[in-house]
Amino acid sequence: MDRVTIIKGRMPNPKRLDEAVMNVQAAKEGGLHIGSVIEIPFFTDAQNNSSNSSSKPSLIAKVKMVGEFIASRDTIESDLSKLGSSAVIFSQALTRKLAPTSSTGTETFLQLKGGDANAQRVLASIYKFDPIAQHFPSEATTSFLPIAQQSISPEAVALGIFGALAALATLLIAGLMIGRILRVGADELETLRALGANRAMLFGDDVLGALCALGVGSTLAVAVAVGLSPLSPLGPIRPIYPDPGISFDWTVLGIGFVALVVLLGSLTLYLASLEVRRATSRRTLSQSKRESRFMRSAANSGLPVAAVTGIRFALEPGRGRNATPVRSAALGAVLAVTVLVTTITFGASLDSLVSHPALYGWNWDYAMLSGFGGAEDLPGHQIAAFLNADRYIQAWTGVNVVKMTLDGQRVQGVAARPGARVTPPILSGHGLDAANEVVLGQSTLVQLHKKVGDTVQFANGISKPSTLVIVGTLTMPSLGQNSGLGQGALVATSDFPTSLLNLQGSSLPGPNLVVVRIRAGVNATAAYRSLQEIDREVNRIPAASGSAGGIVKVLRPAEIVNFRSMGTTPAVLAGGLAIGAVVALALTLLASVRRKRRELALLKALGFTQRQLAASIAWQSSVASFIGCLLGIPLGIIAGRQLWIHFARGINAVPRPTVPVLSVVLVGLGAMVFANLVAAVPGRSAARTSTALVLRAE
Repeated sequence: MDRVTIIKGRMPNPKRLDEAVMNVQAAKEGGLHIGSVIEIPFFTDAQNNSSNSSSKPSLIAKVKMVGEFIASRDTIESDLSKLGSSAVIFSQALTRKLAPTSSTGTETFLQLKGGDANAQRVLASIYKFDPIAQHFPSEATTSFLPIAQQSISPEAVALGIFGALAALATLLIAGLMIGRILRVGADELETLRALGANRAMLFGDDVLGALCALGVGSTLAVAVAVGLSPLSPLGPIRPIYPDPGISFDWTVLGIGFVALVVLLGSLTLYLASLEVRRATSRRTLSQSKRESRFMRSAANSGLPVAAVTGIRFALEPGRGRNATPVRSAALGAVLAVTVLVTTITFGASLDSLVSHPALYGWNWDYAMLSGFGGAEDLPGHQIAAFLNADRYIQAWTGVNVVKMTLDGQRVQGVAARPGARVTPPILSGHGLDAANEVVLGQSTLVQLHKKVGDTVQFANGISKPSTLVIVGTLTMPSLGQNSGLGQGALVATSDFPTSLLNLQGSSLPGPNLVVVRIRAGVNATAAYRSLQEIDREVNRIPAASGSAGGIVKVLRPAEIVNFRSMGTTPAVLAGGLAIGAVVALALTLLASVRRKRRELALLKALGFTQRQLAASIAWQSSVASFIGCLLGIPLGIIAGRQLWIHFARGINAVPRPTVPVLSVVLVGLGAMVFANLVAAVPGRSAARTSTALVLRAE
């Protein structure tokens, strides 16, 4: 709670009176930077308690900002919580000078032996010699844990989904590569069998190399994970993380290592058994299959002979020792493109959520806040007159931040008039249409063990309890002190007495804040300036001076603040998957060229030039890539959309997935381009195939 981390500059010199550091919010709200000098007047405790408001300050300190810090307790706050949280920390020298006379507000941090278990005993001891202390709040560090977990949970789940997609792609690509390695070694099995090797010897010879490669690869994967650990944690926690060096969790890495070895090892054993069975089978080779109708059509279509040959290489496996795994190659391309497009679609939907406030409850353009952290009232009649006369405004709604109990559970929410034109987005059911209705956040609905259509017992602490009908669920925006997108309730203003809606005793009562939607097509800058002028006009009213706290465009909840910190993570993971897919395709082509050496030599003997042989391999690669795009792109879009809808519902955001059309098109084009690039090496190898050596070996 009491730790700060310098992110710019340095801490103040403890011996200097004129140095201080500021937090990020102070720099943002005050327009300050390192090197800024501010003057701060200080009054003694006696002056603060005196009725004389014209007394001169006992000290005017001129301090220079030498650093910018982040406080640990502020890293998971929402934008609303950060409003008015500017902080400046003075040097020890200035603190010692001020403490004896100017310490009206103090805060003490205690580290207890035994932790929270002894908290009440310690507080009781403090209250004995300082009875006044019991009238001031105390809080344990552990009380922040539920809020922290809720704030980082969506980010953690999203990263988990990306990790699962990467793991799936890794298993698929590695599995296909193992299958190709075993298939390439099938020729040696036949030779060993001819020399008298039994099935056990064949199986051991076939599987030993693959299992060794698997063990080395899994070990390297763990080493790379440990080496990359200084890049984590992601998000706003990173600047204040106490151990930024190499760090790892042997449980997680151990499970990952075992999963790789067990899953891929089992697959290796299974594929090796198939190869041994195929090599030791006594069945005679079946007669050559007739050429498919598609291949006959391609041959008769007038395509170049190199193109027809490449298409046949890509679609027909061949027979015997020259057989190639065309099905696994096509399946690998489809799966690689599917996983890649799924990742891109999910990442684009994540970016859309962060950049579109309406998807996380901010279903309007601007909000006018009241003063004193939103606890004061805006003058109701006056604010209505100003807003109704503004030509930029399409609709507006005044709301009050309220507390209530529903079925005995305390709930934070907002009160508005039924049928209001500007409300948070409704996820199910309908909005608030009558005073006997309530709209709940999905998490609150689950906590109450209710469903839409049920009733709850409502109490505001003063009026007689009543029964409300749950008519829908909504995405609760960052208003008041609600702690999450799915937390809170929307109720009617008439459900609360005036005293609970005017806690500050304002002579001109009204809403705590006003949400505003501007007209379509108007100049946003002009509309914002007009609202600022209304804010100033309200503060010019004598009885409402200071009640208007400013205009904000959006206040993001803590979940979205953390989401933004993911940055380019989705793009990096998608790039890694793309590299894996390209490598897998290149290895497939190399294996195909090796197994088709005899056929390539025959083609060369029949007059194929080196350019035609290379072109055949390029066509083979392009066809495999085309199949991957043809099937993988729609499958990836469907999977990405469904994955995002499920995820968005889990965090109580509006489930509106985004399909990045341009990115998907670029994936398709990039797949075709890279397919031809990776075909260059095996194509050159095919072109250099020695006709004499291959046919002499035959």
